[in-house]
Amino acid sequence: MGKGTIVDALVHRDPNLWLSRSWTTRDQRHGERSDAYVFTSTEAFERRITQDGFLEWTEFLGNYYGTPRPDRLDDPSAPDIVLEIELDGAQQVKRQYPEAILIFVLPPSREEQERRLRGRGDPGHKVEARLRKAELEEPVGRDQADYVVVNDDLDRTLDEMLAIIAAERLRSAESPSR
Repeated sequence: MGKGTIVDALVHRDPNLWLSRSWTTRDQRHGERSDAYVFTSTEAFERRITQDGFLEWTEFLGNYYGTPRPDRLDDPSAPDIVLEIELDGAQQVKRQYPEAILIFVLPPSREEQERRLRGRGDPGHKVEARLRKAELEEPVGRDQADYVVVNDDLDRTLDEMLAIIAAERLRSAESPSR
């Protein structure tokens, strides 16, 4: 139960949330849903970069990942946007939109994270690279996030995140400066 499972369930539970589907140049994994990402070519991705078409983007393990710039970003009547992104992307978004709320999701342990990565079919060298990256990013993510949630039980994780979202909506409604 990774980030994709969490955000899909959040959007399903809260009709006032909208998931911005990320783009990637990596190959679709065996058994992965075709709508998990917008799978695209390196050329198309780089073209979109030059057109300022991404809210955030990064390169990892030889592939690009990025969030297309949503049309509804400045529409106050639009649903709240959920981004399923890595730390680098979150930092880019926070620089552009300081009011964005960052929820850093952690696995219950590095061993569990490794089990989940291997369970989804990632090759060993990519699992190792992701685990190394996680070790380096965790202290930074904990420091920069508005909230930290440990993903040890899906229902508990969802309840905690929905409570955070509700509290932030209330705070935003009470404080027009936000």
